[in-house]
Amino acid sequence: MTQNDDEKRMPYQLGMPKDAGVDIVVPHAVPQDDRIWVPQADNVFFRPLCLNASQGYWVNVLKVTKGGVLSRHRHPQPVHGYVLKGRWRYLEHDWVAEEGGYVYEPPGETHTLVVPDDVEEMMTMFQVNGVMCYVDPWGRQTGYEDVFTKIDMCRAHYETVGLGAAYVDQFIR
Repeated sequence: MTQNDDEKRMPYQLGMPKDAGVDIVVPHAVPQDDRIWVPQADNVFFRPLCLNASQGYWVNVLKVTKGGVLSRHRHPQPVHGYVLKGRWRYLEHDWVAEEGGYVYEPPGETHTLVVPDDVEEMMTMFQVNGVMCYVDPWGRQTGYEDVFTKIDMCRAHYETVGLGAAYVDQFIR
């Protein structure tokens, strides 16, 4: 079936599914307002983009402002990353994730994220599915994060910096 030019420029004419979620449009994924960056550890911050409580994943921009070892962790589900600025690597691999690069992390892999000392700032957008389990060098769990701990961190931070705990609601689905 071919369409004429008018039909090509016409928006979809039928209704959207009744139970479809609401779009999220984040105009400044890398915000200018430092209050939006949620502290996660020393020199480590994240900016939520989507916190999907119904499906158990989150998308955020991770920002690191000083080189060093961030964390050793594993994921039972896949993780996708896109490096926006700087570079980083895993101690367990010989590759380096550099600006403009995409990273896929398979389920079950354990790795130790390191930002080189000569990198002043690293930013990577991650989609993390499921849980992130922090482990020691022998695989013993030392902590975890999931979409619900991320939401709690955001609520507490946004309340503290004056944006209000409900500021995070715009990212929750």
